[in-house]
Amino acid sequence: MTDTSRPTACLGLANGTVLFGTGFGATGQCTAELCFNTAMTGYQEIMTDPSYAGQLVTFTFPHIGNVGTTPEDDEAADPVAEGMVVKWNPTAPSNWRAAGTLSDWLRRHNRIGIGGIDTRRLTREIRQAGAPHVCLAHNPDGEFDIAAIVAAARGFDGIVGRDLAREVTCAQSYRWDDTRWAWPEGYGKKPAGGPRVVAVDYGAKRNILRCLASAGCDVTVLPATATAADVLDHSPDGVFLSNGPGDPAATGEYAVPMIRDILDRSDLPVFGICLGHQMLALALGAQTVKMNHGHHGANHPVKDLETGRVEITSMNHGFTVDSQTLPENVVETHVSLFDGSNCGIRLRERPVFSVQYHPEASPGPQDSYYLFERFRAAMV
Repeated sequence: MTDTSRPTACLGLANGTVLFGTGFGATGQCTAELCFNTAMTGYQEIMTDPSYAGQLVTFTFPHIGNVGTTPEDDEAADPVAEGMVVKWNPTAPSNWRAAGTLSDWLRRHNRIGIGGIDTRRLTREIRQAGAPHVCLAHNPDGEFDIAAIVAAARGFDGIVGRDLAREVTCAQSYRWDDTRWAWPEGYGKKPAGGPRVVAVDYGAKRNILRCLASAGCDVTVLPATATAADVLDHSPDGVFLSNGPGDPAATGEYAVPMIRDILDRSDLPVFGICLGHQMLALALGAQTVKMNHGHHGANHPVKDLETGRVEITSMNHGFTVDSQTLPENVVETHVSLFDGSNCGIRLRERPVFSVQYHPEASPGPQDSYYLFERFRAAMV
């Protein structure tokens, strides 16, 4: 029998700190970079966001698991984040949409969770010292080789220099026609027609593609490694650059030449989100840098420098565009009101623009949905 008086999971940090708690989901262990997310809703969307490849998520909101899980909320076929750290152990779901429990969902997808952790302390440590490398272990017997767990955390290669987009992109091209969820029908289907958009998949969330379809776009998705010729062969009216994980400089080795080729060979509208924003910035001559702990949450204020409007946005990124390196033909359009970091750019005199945040709002506020409509209007 399992000894319930002993911790069944532990989190080892590369600095030697070890935290003990109650394990749920799958058993075993994993290594990753640890980040924190301040969103109060959407834990399933967060766990299945491909942008979290190589990361373990600490949720600052304590009620994680209370609405269960449903296939409708998956942003990818399987969870991509390595696991989760929460304050309170997940409770039984209380929501009419629930199709199962969080613990069972994690177990089915071989992802580990740990509860009973002082997430406030852990978040403060991440903010002060930066995103640490960690090892999370779950053993129902409560037996752990602490030295080996800390050594595994120290042995994690990290995300800097890693092209993780190649690991989460689609294997082949496909069409997309699902539209946004609406009561009471749920997800809809877009009618045929509309401007043709090629979406380059660096780790695209399903709800971003749904927003493009809801804006009236006829969407074809291509893998991250697609060339400019591959894109132009579809005779698009616009090109979309998706979100994704990893070091933008690493992904940029093949993505940047493709984007530059598109810009040189056509006057097509281009719209980028998150990693797609960073890819566009690199292609235009800017540089990216690793952040101390990144931006992960659904309550980030962003100012539109051209209108003065402030939007509350959803964010998930550990790298940022260095605004000091933007060339003269690129306008900085948005900045974070938390730290002043770059959150948007546009190319002068051309319908080419991008934002660092997630206007599809899954999870998060819907202040920025107009960007999809702006992209749609640019293709008329």
